[in-house]
Amino acid sequence: MAELNLGKGLTAGKVASNVQKKLTRAQEKVLQKLGKADETKDAAFEEGVINFNKQYAEGSKLQRDLTAYLEAVKAMHESSKNVQACLADMYEPDWYGKNEVDSIVEDCDVLWTDYHQKLVDHALISMDTYLGQFPDIKARIAKRDRKLVDYDSARHNYAITHKSKKKDGGIKITKPSSLLERATPGWAQGLLSAHNVAQSSLSRNQAEEELERAQKVFEEINIDLQEELPSLWNSRVGFYVSTFQSLSGFEEKFHKEISRLDQDLYDILEKLEGTDTSGKTGNSGATSSGTNRSVKEASNHTLRPGGPPPIPKSPSKLKPAVPPPPKVTPSKEMKAENIINLFDAAAAPDISVTSPTEPANWDSWGESAADAPAAVEETATPEPPAAAAPPTEEASEAAEMPPGFLFKVQVMHDYAPNDTDELEMKAGDVVLVIPFDNPDEQDDGWLMGMKQEDWKQNKENAAKGVFPENFTQRL
Repeated sequence: MAELNLGKGLTAGKVASNVQKKLTRAQEKVLQKLGKADETKDAAFEEGVINFNKQYAEGSKLQRDLTAYLEAVKAMHESSKNVQACLADMYEPDWYGKNEVDSIVEDCDVLWTDYHQKLVDHALISMDTYLGQFPDIKARIAKRDRKLVDYDSARHNYAITHKSKKKDGGIKITKPSSLLERATPGWAQGLLSAHNVAQSSLSRNQAEEELERAQKVFEEINIDLQEELPSLWNSRVGFYVSTFQSLSGFEEKFHKEISRLDQDLYDILEKLEGTDTSGKTGNSGATSSGTNRSVKEASNHTLRPGGPPPIPKSPSKLKPAVPPPPKVTPSKEMKAENIINLFDAAAAPDISVTSPTEPANWDSWGESAADAPAAVEETATPEPPAAAAPPTEEASEAAEMPPGFLFKVQVMHDYAPNDTDELEMKAGDVVLVIPFDNPDEQDDGWLMGMKQEDWKQNKENAAKGVFPENFTQRL
């Protein structure tokens, strides 16, 4: 009768054989755990398996993270493309640099596409190839473990067979051991005993053959893995170096190219700002230039949300250097009593000394410098000699300033803070500059201070914070 075929090359005989192997292995593992059978140990191979599992886990994690990174690059490409397309649509044809802007938008899209494709070709594909070898080796390690149990089982069976030979081999020849032997005539007893001895020899030969066969299968797999596992473990260094060098190299090149395009776009927009409707509005364009600069500087301050804010461009770099307007507030060098000495008390006009309430305009510096003598004459009010400030006026003023007071500055442009440690300022505010609690925390171009009005009202409870120095003018 033909064997029952179960499909895919399986037969009832093979299924039964596989089931018998599983039962034998399970029985052998139980005996090994109970200490009734020897278990082959290989510390070097077990360490190699530990390294293999660790390497496989690290590679799988890197593959997942790299895939997520590529998805993020793709999403960033789409977002950048949409923003650039929006700019191109809003950019009117008669504006300065229309063709250049369209070219920059197209080049940005090409850069993003090329960057993503290179990452896929040189990082993700090589990552997949690297990890593709692990499943096969993992399956062979599992097969080696099964064959090792078969080998230990064959050794155990062979040991039991030889042990019974020493114990019972001679007895079976002289004494019958079954009813068949006892019922056999005397003249046939010798033949039956010889048959039993032959059967025992056959069992021992079968055990020896099974041991040799199991040992050969195990050693073939074991030798290959003993060579492959250390080699695979050492290959991880070169793979990581190659992968991350490619990743960092492509990223560096991409950011250099995209940075160049961003700078070109920034320059075009800066020229567009200068050639916008200023020619049609006459003087209104000139009066709004300071506001435009302050808005642009504030936006520059928020380009990079992470880390310390970048130092905004100083207004002095945007216009030719012009002498600052004279300070009309009495200073240490020119006190009120010195001004009084310049005029006769009877001829002095009754005008109080006040500080300007409006910030100096960059475009009016030249005019202010030309009218400086008249300004001093109009704003300086002589007082009677009896009302002259006492010699301790400076000391009393210094005593009313916050601890560590350095100097005063006047705010020239509005400034909106981008962090909790920054000071909000409006044009015309007077700020008292104080030193940083920790000098190492001070960045170039930034000062620490508090608004003078806030200090007068709240003293030690006045809010203090950092602010850009080039938004102010020293008094």
